[in-house]
Amino acid sequence: MRDSLCTTARRALPVLATLTTLSGLAQAAPVKIGLLETLSGPQASTGQSFRSGVKYAIDKMNAAGGWNGQPVQLIEYDNQGGPAGASDKLKAAIADGVQIVVQGASSAIGGQITEDVRKHNLRNPGKEIVYVNVGAEAMELTGEKCNFHHFRFTGNAQVRTKALVAGMKQAGTLGSKVYAINQNYSWGQDMERAIGDNAAAGGYQVVEKTLHDTNKIQDFSPYVSKIVASGAETVITGNWSNDLLLLMKASKAAGLKARFGTVFLDQPGNVANAGDTALGHFIAHAFNPEAGGAESTRFVDDFKAKTGHVPTFVEPQAAFGLEMVAAALKATKPQGDALNVNAFAKTLEATRIRTPMGEVSMRAADHQVLMPFVVSMVSKDAKYKADGTDMGFKPVKVFTAEEAAGPVQANCKMQRPD
Repeated sequence: MRDSLCTTARRALPVLATLTTLSGLAQAAPVKIGLLETLSGPQASTGQSFRSGVKYAIDKMNAAGGWNGQPVQLIEYDNQGGPAGASDKLKAAIADGVQIVVQGASSAIGGQITEDVRKHNLRNPGKEIVYVNVGAEAMELTGEKCNFHHFRFTGNAQVRTKALVAGMKQAGTLGSKVYAINQNYSWGQDMERAIGDNAAAGGYQVVEKTLHDTNKIQDFSPYVSKIVASGAETVITGNWSNDLLLLMKASKAAGLKARFGTVFLDQPGNVANAGDTALGHFIAHAFNPEAGGAESTRFVDDFKAKTGHVPTFVEPQAAFGLEMVAAALKATKPQGDALNVNAFAKTLEATRIRTPMGEVSMRAADHQVLMPFVVSMVSKDAKYKADGTDMGFKPVKVFTAEEAAGPVQANCKMQRPD
């Protein structure tokens, strides 16, 4: 009887071992990515565009096998358009086990998140999280606020304005009198400074500057009247979301003849709001579907097949940023069946990928992405039309990552973990 029991036990051992192995696999920690985005309120259209680009890239990542044999989980949190909401939702994300947080709409929100992430990581060694910034472009985020766990996958005011001015000058459309109008917070102040800094290279004079409240103004007609009175030939603005939509609407109503140099004119609704007055306006952006040949066409066709529309506005930069995250995750081996966030971050800061616009890489010194930028002009000759109109964005000049790059800011003092 005893021998029979021993034999039965021995036969059960392989089964128990298999069950233990399967149990261990089932308990392996999946990578959780938290989208802390503005999904309600006046900035929601921008937040939803970031969500669209992020979701596209994560779905693509999971179709390729996810990470450590499991799908990467995307959890969404509505920050309600403010730093306080973002701070609260970051706490919720941490409690949910999120290891990578993604955000793009608003540098004010980005500044709150990067500081909260920095403090959390100092207080919780071994439980670090990474902030993947796909749209907050204030200079301070890779300057005085730079930190090892923050990565920016978009440009900044100096990079965008440098490309915009060079592209417009090359096209012979910049003019000698420029009006600067921007939102009165870190990003808008950076844009105003960059417009002044590039005046000598562009050969223009800044005739007047305006900083206004962010996403609170409902009627921009008084500002358009000031632009008319200044005699400016060109208006350069970093405005985005409702502030750019309403500025375009007021410009159309007033019949403003000045040319616009922008960085977010491709936001859905802007061209329709401006009507034919948008013709000849310029933008410096991360992607133009006409500018990358067959690679661009493949990306556009796949994005449209997955989402139902052609990628535009901030969607491409968000998708490219998360593709870099996917490449870094693939190169990061699990430790104890879980993601070591510091190991992932060290891999991410050395990651390079190829996009339809050219090579994109992460600069380790300040975690500012080096990416190509395209300067485009609103034209009826554009292949891809915007907002159901007969106008679209015709490429004028593609700047390589090296041509578009700005220097590392002296006040970035990166502290790395051991």
